Amino acid sequence: MANSATAGDGLNATSMLGNTPAPQGQSSYKIDAGYGTAIYNGAPVVSAAGYMTEGTVVTTGTTSSCGVLNGVFYNAATTLKPTWDNYYAGSITPANSEDITAFINDAPWQNYEVFSDAAITQAKFMQTFNMNAAAGSTVTGKSTNTLDIGSEHATNYSWRVLRVADDPENNDITAAYCKLVVVCNLNEFVDSA
Repeated sequence: MANSATAGDGLNATSMLGNTPAPQGQSSYKIDAGYGTAIYNGAPVVSAAGYMTEGTVVTTGTTSSCGVLNGVFYNAATTLKPTWDNYYAGSITPANSEDITAFINDAPWQNYEVFSDAAITQAKFMQTFNMNAAAGSTVTGKSTNTLDIGSEHATNYSWRVLRVADDPENNDITAAYCKLVVVCNLNEFVDSA
């Protein structure tokens, strides 16, 4: 049976590792004013020189993640009004060249549900994978990233596959867009490699 999903929707917070309830708390960090790459809601972020940057564009696959973007806040340069957005559109320079405040789900043991880009076998569970290239909707701000099943490693990549998510319409591991539960494997706060 094929899965009903036909596109990814990024990383969506669920329970904590150990299947304990997740507070889905978030902390505020900074995105450098004028940073040119869009960061969609549900996309991983990494730090560069103390600022949050898009985390799926990392080509090595071994860079530690800080968490997952949940939204941004800044003072708009044209209106000078406080502005909340579901995602960071890229190349935003707020009023007075301030930095953008990014709200990041940063609990290192947070589990996430994410769609696979291809079929996966049971033997690949507990392996680590990268995300596919950054993608998302400028209308909703939501990430459309999927887990890159072709980029597998026993220990070195960013996201460890734990199990199939509780989603009867998307639980066929023999087809693309199977919903999986993953946890951050390489985390800036806890070195789990």
